[in-house]
Amino acid sequence: METDCIQGCNRQPAGTAGRVLRVLSLFAILFVVLPVRAAEFSVEQFDDTGFRAIFDGHSLAGWHPSALSTHSAASLHRSGGSWGVEDGAIAGTQDRPGNGGILLSDEAFGNVEIVLEARIDFGVDSGVFLRSSESGAAYQMTVDYYPGGSVGGIYGEALSGNIFVKNFEFLDAPSRIHPLASSVPLPVSPEAWPRFWQVDGWNQLRARIIGNPPTVTTWINGVRFMLFEDHERRLPDAGAIALQVHGGGDHTNQFARYRNIRVKPLD
Repeated sequence: METDCIQGCNRQPAGTAGRVLRVLSLFAILFVVLPVRAAEFSVEQFDDTGFRAIFDGHSLAGWHPSALSTHSAASLHRSGGSWGVEDGAIAGTQDRPGNGGILLSDEAFGNVEIVLEARIDFGVDSGVFLRSSESGAAYQMTVDYYPGGSVGGIYGEALSGNIFVKNFEFLDAPSRIHPLASSVPLPVSPEAWPRFWQVDGWNQLRARIIGNPPTVTTWINGVRFMLFEDHERRLPDAGAIALQVHGGGDHTNQFARYRNIRVKPLD
């Protein structure tokens, strides 16, 4: 009986130990996998005090279109694209095949941070302009939403110096990207991109411009994507914020949409 008891007692701890090991293994997997998933991209924390809306959500009060940019050449600069408000968002599109334009804020801004949400039809070339002139000379946060395009890059729109920095390009679909060599490495891997970028939803864009010559920084969904420091004064100290619908092609049935547009002056 004693021998049987010892053998029986030995079998029970062996089974318990196996279950314990399986549970510990599961926890080990969770602790290893979850931090990797969380570290796929680093979301910054922002001080959002001091921001104010420059779009009221139901009208274009405080904004005006311009037909003076190169994007309105198809209309011989008679119109600057089609702009309206739909479902609480500014919606822009070409007003005729190939004819786009820009929508500018009536107010001018110097050092400023802007945050807004965007939902763009894939195939549309758009952008957010900082310190823009009526003719569209500006530092642009790219919203080039098409194969070969990029979001969050910085482009010198109608500026000297061939300014254009970006760290990825879209492939044949908005869920697929290709990294590019850049002074600011791509902060989100192509594998993580479908979990980061809302293909069918709204994405938050943020841009900050300080100084003249300026330093321009961009973020997508709270993740910093690009930093550019200019070394030449190319624009006045202040200018409008503008939204762009690019000219060329035929995108009359495709839209760039922006909502919850807020600014924080940093002067």
